[in-house]
Amino acid sequence: MVEVLLAGVLAMVISILSGPKFIDFLRKNEFGQQIREEGPKGHVVKQGTPAMGGLLIMISMSVPFLLFSQRTVPAVTAFFVTLGCAAVGFIDDWTKVSRRRSLGLAGRWKLVWLGLITAVVALVASRGLDDPLTTDVYIPLLDVDLPLSWGWYVLLFVIIAGASNGVNLTDGIDGLAAGTTTIAILTYTAMSLVAALASVRAVGAADQVDLDLAILGASLIGASVGFLWYNAFPAQVFMGDTGSMGLGGALAAFAIMTKTELLLILIGGIFLIEALSVIVQVVSFKWFGRRVLLMAPLHHHFEMKAWSETRIMVRF
Repeated sequence: MVEVLLAGVLAMVISILSGPKFIDFLRKNEFGQQIREEGPKGHVVKQGTPAMGGLLIMISMSVPFLLFSQRTVPAVTAFFVTLGCAAVGFIDDWTKVSRRRSLGLAGRWKLVWLGLITAVVALVASRGLDDPLTTDVYIPLLDVDLPLSWGWYVLLFVIIAGASNGVNLTDGIDGLAAGTTTIAILTYTAMSLVAALASVRAVGAADQVDLDLAILGASLIGASVGFLWYNAFPAQVFMGDTGSMGLGGALAAFAIMTKTELLLILIGGIFLIEALSVIVQVVSFKWFGRRVLLMAPLHHHFEMKAWSETRIMVRF
């Protein structure tokens, strides 16, 4: 079990120690954030702040995961989803930086790439595991398994696309996305670690899949905490879509591989609320010509009500 702690500490150390040189690299190459004109006016001062800091998180977490894990198929699949979603985000970030605009990769292309990632996960879930994942979804309060058959594979896409984009929408103020995802991933890490400890009591040895998932979670937490050292207000670097979509993909992968799909609604509730706030705002404006919020996503609404970024981040 010590591998879990070591993975988290190593990821954090790598992230903190390599942070200054990484930020200098981004700044020298002018990989700066492009601010939307329609966003909060207070964000104008952030124009040019180094972006794509999510690369720091992904690199920092990859080293300890590959070093300490036994690379079981479910854990490697979760690792793949994390890096795959981060790659989609990187393309989006690179498009913004290279074209010097706030608009990146078109939404339809994001969905295409996320669909391909989902296809790989579906293939692994059905044929790549010694014990293939069932297509049932457990409903906790009713204590029943809901059979979805082929619908489960559609649900996989909804989870991966929803989580990655939900975290992406939450990434709007300093420290918010990194802080909230760290707490969510901590929950899944704890669940995996408890499951591994339970197997020790039952059969005398930790279940390697649960242990590897816990190592992956700890690596992500350590890397995110190290990133927060430079992302806390006032941020020296932004994670960009590379980080937000990667972390969102990790949450989705944990939910899928631990068969706790519906639990993600609670664990990732803040990201669901942020996404719903955008949907409600758009639908309300198109259908009724009125805005429910001063600005969407939700954290911008509180900014418009003169809440400080630190207050929003802490309360969220």
